[in-house]
Amino acid sequence: MKKKQFKTESKKILDLMINSVYTNREIFLRELVSNASDAIDKLYYKSLTDRKVKLDKSDFKIKLVPNKEERTLSIIDNGIGMTEDELDNNLGIIARSGSSLFKEMNEKKEDISIIGQFGVGFYSAFMVASKIEVISKAYGEKEAFMWSSDGADGYSIEPTEKDECGTIIKLYIKDNTEKENFDEFMDDRRLEGIIKKYSDYIKYPITLDVTEKKDDKEVKEEKTLNSMVPLWKKDEKDVKPEEYNQFYSDKFYDYEEPLKVVRSHVEGQVLFDSLMFIPSHAPYDYYTKEYEKGLQLYSNGVLIMDKCDALLPDYFSFVKGLVDSEDISLNLSRETLQQDRQVNIIGKAIEKKIKSTLEDLLKDDREKYEKFFEAFGMQLKYGIYSTYGMNNEMLQDLLLFYSSKDKKRVTLKEYVDNMKEGQEKIYYASGESLDKVDLLPACEKFKDKGYEILYLVEPVDEFTIQALMNYDNKKFVNVNSEEADDSTEEEKKELEKLNNEAKDMFTLMKDAVKDVKDIKFTNKLKEHPVCLSTEGNISLEMEKVLNQMPTGEKVKADIVLEINKDHPIADKIKDLYKHDKDELQNYTKILYDQARLIEGLSIDDPTELTNLICNYLSK
Repeated sequence: MKKKQFKTESKKILDLMINSVYTNREIFLRELVSNASDAIDKLYYKSLTDRKVKLDKSDFKIKLVPNKEERTLSIIDNGIGMTEDELDNNLGIIARSGSSLFKEMNEKKEDISIIGQFGVGFYSAFMVASKIEVISKAYGEKEAFMWSSDGADGYSIEPTEKDECGTIIKLYIKDNTEKENFDEFMDDRRLEGIIKKYSDYIKYPITLDVTEKKDDKEVKEEKTLNSMVPLWKKDEKDVKPEEYNQFYSDKFYDYEEPLKVVRSHVEGQVLFDSLMFIPSHAPYDYYTKEYEKGLQLYSNGVLIMDKCDALLPDYFSFVKGLVDSEDISLNLSRETLQQDRQVNIIGKAIEKKIKSTLEDLLKDDREKYEKFFEAFGMQLKYGIYSTYGMNNEMLQDLLLFYSSKDKKRVTLKEYVDNMKEGQEKIYYASGESLDKVDLLPACEKFKDKGYEILYLVEPVDEFTIQALMNYDNKKFVNVNSEEADDSTEEEKKELEKLNNEAKDMFTLMKDAVKDVKDIKFTNKLKEHPVCLSTEGNISLEMEKVLNQMPTGEKVKADIVLEINKDHPIADKIKDLYKHDKDELQNYTKILYDQARLIEGLSIDDPTELTNLICNYLSK
């Protein structure tokens, strides 16, 4: 037996593989099983192209044999096997890959599916093994050979005995340490869990001899660990809803059935299948920093990444599921992607598919869509606000807002379709709840005129509206703003004259309430005496939301106190200005605090307000 040394660069790569490339030790089993699958693929392909090779595909399998007494784990396949030279070339020079070369030669063969780099993935086994023996006999050859290495001082190859073609990889499992428990890689249940996680859809049976109790006797049985046929590869008409529900529950640990199943098969720049689920409710941590988005990424049925966040935009982060593609370029560990181009292409296709699915759900099953929106609508709105409107086209037709008509949710398209003839603006009002918004003084006049108003009651709503700016060339306008004024020119001139005449009175009144930027008469109120409006982009509701954020920064809206010119209070303050200016300031404080309470805002000095009201009540 002659000892051979790894080449210098191979030694460096081996050290990198064991200590840096792999972040999860259990990955080694995925790699070895994938390699075994490759070897069977090669032999199966040979049987298709060489009439002399007579094989029954049903005989192919991969077998796991843990041995706690010997402290070994063997992975056995009946694939094509390797000659002495192939053992030397494939395992002696790290990253030389018979599999990759084979794939290049057979790119156009639909049935050929070669996963990864044999010479690279193989060495991940040294994370858990102190020594590895590879016993292999190539198909059609008489001799078998054993490759052996402890990973440090090189390797040896020598003749050995083996009856059938195929390969046995025997791992001598490391001893436990204070930090690492290597015993787990000889435990039946742990091995089954790893296979289920990473290799459930390898198309050949992966078996393990397990001990079962039957009639009070322990019986050894060969158990198949993998399901082999991916659910997303089956014809849709052959998959029952219960199968989707069970798959969703098992893979994503949800106790409720998904709201919608989304399947697609895409051929184009990148070939891929996807199976996605829209949950019926938000996970408990969905709106926290701890939540991780992403779809599972498979390459030919082998799990590569558990959560590939590049496949989902943030606003569709609620989607669960997977993507399976043979076109994904992987790095040498199969744990990270080698390049982003294919993933970006898949991500864009996934994004369009999710959007079209939600649009169909909105159109065909409104009740189910509203249930979805109750759980995840805020995420769609945030998708518009957080990107300053860059995603308007993608998301705007998926949004729902409450309406003054029946206080039910409507889409923006439904609002525009129901606009009064000649109406050019989309009116909205903001507040803490539907009832509170409905009672806002500024809403009264618009409802009397038959205008529909969007009621924005979620913290992100008004920010979303401002990011949208308009819909179908109709501008969004706050009913409290100057832009909402639909007075005639004559009415505007009359009001302007009235405010100019009261300019000195309002200057005195502003001394009593330092918070307000302006005080003026208005003609937009019907029964209410006062209301608050704002100037600029920050509304009262936005001020409230922003000041509740944990940043510590405070913002202030430019507040305007508006007084109903037709209410008796207008005559009262004019009279006070002429005869009792001190009393006018007290009235102003009451009117301002009243307006703040109507808007759902706090007041700075409740005691002062109570004393002022009691003084007037006692007179």
